[in-house]
Amino acid sequence: MLTKKDLLELLRSKALDFQIHDHDPLFTVEDSERLRGEIKGAHTKNLFLKNKKNNFFLFSCDENAKVDLKRFSKSIEAKNLSFASSEYLERILGIKPGSVSPYALLNDNDNEVEFFFDEMLFKSETINFHPLINTTTISIKTSAFVNFILEKGKKINIFSLDSYSIVDIL
Repeated sequence: MLTKKDLLELLRSKALDFQIHDHDPLFTVEDSERLRGEIKGAHTKNLFLKNKKNNFFLFSCDENAKVDLKRFSKSIEAKNLSFASSEYLERILGIKPGSVSPYALLNDNDNEVEFFFDEMLFKSETINFHPLINTTTISIKTSAFVNFILEKGKKINIFSLDSYSIVDIL
C-alpha cells in the first residue's frame, strides 16, 4: 500500500507542481474550515460508500455540497448506498477514517471502487486533497490531478449535483 511519502515521490517523479500544507488532523469539513489555515483552491469532502452487494464508490465533491445519498444512489443505479466501514476503507484503500481522498484509489489494485468526481470540482483551477493521511493537504492544478489519476489507470465519472447525473466519463 502506498504511503504519503510514496505518493509525494510519485507526484515529484512526474514533475507535477503541487504545494504541501501540514496541519493538525482534519476529520470533518468543520475541522478543515477551522484548522487548515489559508489554503487556496477548491476544498473537498470525500464519501466512501458501498451498497448491499458490496460494490464500492468514492464521491469527491465540494466541501459545502449537499448530497442526497438516496438520489445519488438511484442516479448511479447502486441501490441502498451507505457509508462503508473503516475495515473496508483500510482493506481496499489502505487508509484510516478522515484520510479519504482519490489518491487512495492508487491502493485499490483490484479496481473495486468506482470514482465519481463532482463537476464543480472538475471545473475548478486548483484542488485540495489529503495525501493518504489527514495531517497534510496537497494543492494541485485540477487538470494535473485528473491526468495523474487517469495515467494510473483509474476511470473518472464526472457527476453533476445539479442534475444528479454523470455528465462525462474519463
